Amino acid sequence: MTTLFISDLHLEESRPDIGAQFLEFMDTEARDAEALYILGDLFETWVGDDDPNPHYADCKVALRELVNYGTPVYFMHGNRDFMVGDMFADETGVTILEDPTMLEMYGTYVLLSHGDALCTDDVEYQQVRRMTRTPEWQSVMLAKPLKERIAFARQAREQSMAHGEDADMSIMDVNEEAVLELLQESGAQILLHGHTHRPDVHHIDLGDRDAQRIVLGDWYEQGSVLRWDENGPSLEVLPR
Repeated sequence: MTTLFISDLHLEESRPDIGAQFLEFMDTEARDAEALYILGDLFETWVGDDDPNPHYADCKVALRELVNYGTPVYFMHGNRDFMVGDMFADETGVTILEDPTMLEMYGTYVLLSHGDALCTDDVEYQQVRRMTRTPEWQSVMLAKPLKERIAFARQAREQSMAHGEDADMSIMDVNEEAVLELLQESGAQILLHGHTHRPDVHHIDLGDRDAQRIVLGDWYEQGSVLRWDENGPSLEVLPR
């Protein structure tokens, strides 16, 4: 059977085409999979598990139905939905993974990550990331009224977009030294991540061994999926 890996769907009400493709994917190919791994940024924003947004509710129902059907679903936080919590996991049945997480696929050790922690050249972003991932910061944020959290997320998104427009595009990608260090320390043969929206397969010479870095694509214009069976991984496009 095939194991599926996806990331960076950025589901939101203003892009119903992405949501429709995701729901179709969940109701068809995902049902025949060994497992589904979602490596972050499933949602464009997530301000807390108590958000009653009906668009997100449909996605949660689809996840629960897939798990009930018998396909395990694993979720890793992204930079947009890092506040997904235990209530979401209970409602959907997904298993939340730490970033990074090691996985063995047919004898190959694969390190899963969202990928944003590897963009170390973007110093400003890394400072914000460290702050917002702390339990203390999240506890303070979740104590605020939902309306205030939504407004904060909107403002943070606008600031992030402005930062991306002003910054040198090279710092928005992963740092090669950070990748090498992670692969060497972990012993993984393949690093699989999303975040950068630059789908590709990179071959890496570690000196004592060869490795790969596989990057998942986003779902803005079309879907992106890595299918992995006994023949190995295959990074493919899902036409919309």
